[in-house]
Amino acid sequence: MKSNFMLICLGLSFVLNAEIVEDIENIESKVIEWRRDFHQNPELSNREFRTGKIVADHLKSLGMEVKTGVAHTGVIGFLKGDLPGPIIALRADMDALPVTEQVDVPFASKATTQYRGETVGVMHACGHDTHVAMLMGAAEVFSKNKATLKGSILFIFQPAEEGAPTGEQGGAEMMLSEGIFKDYKPDVAFGIHVTSNIPSGVLGYHSGPAMAAVDTFDLTVHGKQTHGSRPWGGVDPIVATAQIINGVQTIVSRKVDVTKAAAVVSFGAIKGGIRSNIIPDKVEMVGTIRNFDMGIRDIVHDNLKQVVENTAKASGATADLVIHSGYPVTVNNPELVQQMLPSLRKVFGDKRVVDMGQITGAEDFSFFAQEVPGFFFFMGVTPHDIDASTAPTNHSPLFYVEESNLINGVKAFVQLVNDYE
Repeated sequence: MKSNFMLICLGLSFVLNAEIVEDIENIESKVIEWRRDFHQNPELSNREFRTGKIVADHLKSLGMEVKTGVAHTGVIGFLKGDLPGPIIALRADMDALPVTEQVDVPFASKATTQYRGETVGVMHACGHDTHVAMLMGAAEVFSKNKATLKGSILFIFQPAEEGAPTGEQGGAEMMLSEGIFKDYKPDVAFGIHVTSNIPSGVLGYHSGPAMAAVDTFDLTVHGKQTHGSRPWGGVDPIVATAQIINGVQTIVSRKVDVTKAAAVVSFGAIKGGIRSNIIPDKVEMVGTIRNFDMGIRDIVHDNLKQVVENTAKASGATADLVIHSGYPVTVNNPELVQQMLPSLRKVFGDKRVVDMGQITGAEDFSFFAQEVPGFFFFMGVTPHDIDASTAPTNHSPLFYVEESNLINGVKAFVQLVNDYE
């Protein structure tokens, strides 16, 4: 006979079915083993072939309905519980980054690849290896307890969260366009992301607009080449570019109602000219736009175009601006957040579940949260003997994960599904 009992974890108690608790305890070593394997064998966006196969083989071994090749390399698994209830989506992203690892661990990545014409290292510098491993662990726990599962679970293993390669599509938006929510329409969606910004054992969240929308832009200013000693003989795109950069800074400070939501416009790279005494014929730039309100996003886009074109014209130059739409604002459904925070506190403790405020980073979980109520939260992985405020951040070659906390991610998935009604 199955019974409920009290599990003591980190000095905290919560009630789960005894067999589920035992299965969670038994899965920890597997989760760490999977994570280390993925970490040592990272794959870039839309190239997660090995990762996707391991995930698919695991889900098939658990007796799930499995689809592969979703949005190129994505995998979904569908587990139908024996008891009636909702459909809950759980998501993990799979891709790594073009970063050369500098962490001194036995399973450090030595992988390299060609990226934008250069040989670069490949590393799970954002922790997606842990996301995959934690969700694989949760999938095994749920499959072993199918008889007591109320409702069904849609496991989403998503490629290309870091962005599809140039000229390709990918990620959450492509998975949705291929119909995964039409085939298995969930009632809600949950996602976990590890972060070095908070200590291990702490969970961070924010209700409402939690992560920024992101767009990128390419900007080319065209002038007329001339000798550096005779600037009047041409049109200087470098001076025009400097004026454009200064003018763009006034968009947020003067055109956006900053009392409504924050916004950021940043230039990330500038390239123009090759010699000290030649004024070039063009300057190329790239940049990023971040904001927490889609209406403000439109204001920034419109004003960026106006400032760029008019400033270039005033200098006698011309400008070509292309804005690439990225991810929308990641909105955590306030009602869902309030409903499920008690479940997360059961796992992490009342004082270890903290409001992180808004984050100007972006996430394509936002596409899932546009379709159904979503809740995306962060799990700290920085050891307690390291100051999380100064620890190497996600995307750093020194990004480090304390693996003993990964089991909390499995517990969080299980507790959320167990409690949601």
